[in-house]
Amino acid sequence: MGDVLWTPPADVRERSRIGNYLRWLREHRGLDFADYDELWRWSVTDLDAFWRSVWEHFEVVAHTPPAATLTEVGMPGTNWFPGATLNYAENVLRMPGLADDDPVVIAHGQTRPPVTLTAGELRGQVRRVAAGLRRLGVVAGDRVAAYAPNIPETYVLLLATTSLGAVFSSCAPEFGTRSVTDRWRQIEPKVLVAVDGYRYGDKPVDRRGEVAAIRAALPTLAHTVGIPYLDPAGAPPVGAIAWDELAAPTDEPATFTAVPFDHPLYVLYSSGTTGLPKPIVHGHGGVLLEHLKMLALHHDLGPSDRFFWFTTTGWMMWNFLVSGPAVGAAIVLFDGDPGHPDLGALWRLAARTGTTYFGTSAPFLLACRKAGLVPREVADLSALRGVGSTGAPLPAEGFRWVYENVGDDLQLQSLSGGTDVCTGFVGGVPLLPVHAGEITCRALGARVEARSADGTPVVGELGELVITAPMPSMPVGFWNDPDGRRYREAYFETYPGVWRHGDWITINDRGGCVITGRSDATLNRGGVRLGTAEFYSVVEGLDEVVDSVVVHLEDDEGGAGELLLFVVLTDGLALDDELRGRICRELRTALSPRHVPDEIHQVRAVPRTLSAKKLEVPVKKILTGVPVDRAAATGALANPESLNAFAAFAQRRAGESTPAAGR
Repeated sequence: MGDVLWTPPADVRERSRIGNYLRWLREHRGLDFADYDELWRWSVTDLDAFWRSVWEHFEVVAHTPPAATLTEVGMPGTNWFPGATLNYAENVLRMPGLADDDPVVIAHGQTRPPVTLTAGELRGQVRRVAAGLRRLGVVAGDRVAAYAPNIPETYVLLLATTSLGAVFSSCAPEFGTRSVTDRWRQIEPKVLVAVDGYRYGDKPVDRRGEVAAIRAALPTLAHTVGIPYLDPAGAPPVGAIAWDELAAPTDEPATFTAVPFDHPLYVLYSSGTTGLPKPIVHGHGGVLLEHLKMLALHHDLGPSDRFFWFTTTGWMMWNFLVSGPAVGAAIVLFDGDPGHPDLGALWRLAARTGTTYFGTSAPFLLACRKAGLVPREVADLSALRGVGSTGAPLPAEGFRWVYENVGDDLQLQSLSGGTDVCTGFVGGVPLLPVHAGEITCRALGARVEARSADGTPVVGELGELVITAPMPSMPVGFWNDPDGRRYREAYFETYPGVWRHGDWITINDRGGCVITGRSDATLNRGGVRLGTAEFYSVVEGLDEVVDSVVVHLEDDEGGAGELLLFVVLTDGLALDDELRGRICRELRTALSPRHVPDEIHQVRAVPRTLSAKKLEVPVKKILTGVPVDRAAATGALANPESLNAFAAFAQRRAGESTPAAGR
């Protein structure tokens, strides 16, 4: 780990948007920074000057100017840009640097032919849908819910809804009825917009039954709008109107409701793997400023770019992706199975669409590596200059695979953040080199630290990831949490006044970061905390192992406890003592004797959320006797049936007096 795989070009300050920002700071603020570290330290200590500079550098369109940058610096409760009124949709639809006839939304999928919208067409569709929502009685503060995939209609609906000051919320149509209603009953939507179904690969998936059940479960719905996506000739549900009627031609001009900086923009949800998903409310101004900063200064996106991220509308990366036009970048949308007909599909999509920045998940990159794919041999990736990876830690071998098989002159940016802040707070930046296995830096304006068990900051050793200064995109709050109690409990209970994120992180002396898994899934053997990410890197590096999950069952007496490893093997293989021995040897050699599991078992599948995150904590709960329906909200899982094997395993163990080690 640590090998330099990419170095910024000598003229990076002349060619990059962050270089332009540095020149602006020098000319307009008299500020000069020798390097990124100096710039970052200023950005997290002089919050007033930094965030005001972002507002002014990107020329945020405001209806009334702010009276100050922030008041009350303590968390939670920071008051950002008091007095300002603005509108997120208005700022996105400026699309700086794009002419009316420039493509800005390029949509591909497996359900219908590709669709491209120019900047002018996007503005026109948003104007018509906003007028349609007004005809349905939607006003500022109302909630509009989308049960729809990553297609232009969903994006148009987001912008139209928020242009009115109404509040948007989306669930991907692969979410089950219970998962959707658990989310939307909390926010009580007025309007539902839903597709009839979709194709996943070559398989049609009819969702009309789910839409009917969702409608029945939401008594606040005044209107339903149907998008005939799977069957273009199909009629809308009974009592609903068609999308074309909502988007009917109108002479009404485009208008944007001026709302306060922290007015609710959309509601995102925690994964909801246990209990009700937390309804996380994000505000117009905070999301806008954060995304302008991140997309332009960190991802270096602008009017010459085509920005793609593989995501569904149920993951915050969709909300991040669709802010692209705010910095002048066209966005590439994809709906479907990323592995159909093979893992080269998304790389070929990048070639067809001229994608310049290709965002995906670490599991996808590692799956491509495991399959022996060489993307630059299956697609012309000459336009590609950036690759983004998130969703899980990307190990060093994943970094090396990208540079050897995708392109050796692009910048790979591994980033981490989350739904809670709708951004990455650690990631990449054009000014710094890329080191194998390492997230390059802490993002501007994000004062990320590692804290030891006693709460003191540490460098060069594993600690709890905390944020010690407020960020504008921290949630406005949780929906229906009037006294803020649930919000405080979620982030500020462990360290008062400090945001605890729930990840383990190591920050080295050059500011590089390595995240090693969720702190609530820690492997704590004999007082030594072990992150899960490095564990998976070794186990899944074996050709025979397709996937794995590891859990540590603590010993109440303070002993080492039990480390249990479950592996998914290549089709046709069965776990035997020889493979068990090899897994143990690899872990002992690559990591330490403490990493050697007490037992290794074969399972058909590892439980994952719909955004592909492994569910270590629910598995651990099931193994300690918690019933499946209490350990996880199965509607939030991509493969809920996978939990049954762990429940059966727990029952078998409970019936055995002395389980045999190493089986």
